[in-house]
Amino acid sequence: MLQTVFSPLDTSDPFADMRRMQSAMSRLFGGGAALGPSATYPAVNFWADQDRIVMTTELPGLTEKDIELTVKDTVLTIRGEYPQVKSGDDVIWHRRERPEGTFLRSVELPFRVNSEHIDARFENGVLSVEMQRPEDDKPKRIKIKAA
Repeated sequence: MLQTVFSPLDTSDPFADMRRMQSAMSRLFGGGAALGPSATYPAVNFWADQDRIVMTTELPGLTEKDIELTVKDTVLTIRGEYPQVKSGDDVIWHRRERPEGTFLRSVELPFRVNSEHIDARFENGVLSVEMQRPEDDKPKRIKIKAA
């Protein structure tokens, strides 16, 4: 299901809705496949409520020192490197499916996050990141008075 969020009065980023729509269309039509496996690696799960966004991703074989996590505006970037597998010249690979080398994944967030209130944890190969929404960015309910 394609969900569209449009806020005609939000002037903070006039292209945010276009980026969200482009991202949704790419997912819908498999636009990332042409870029190769690195375009969608690592796979991520996101969920959000009014106050926060939580992201999880599996990065087996790495430690927290192998991963760089950054956030700028509404973009979260995960960067890391798997060590190269050393093998002799006489080895013939029959199958090589495990990742190796560097990876970079940037994901558009549904709203700005407070960079001072991000909690990232890495346990048993799973990276979990909880990002808080700034108070001034949260939707405010406006009371309507009778005329």
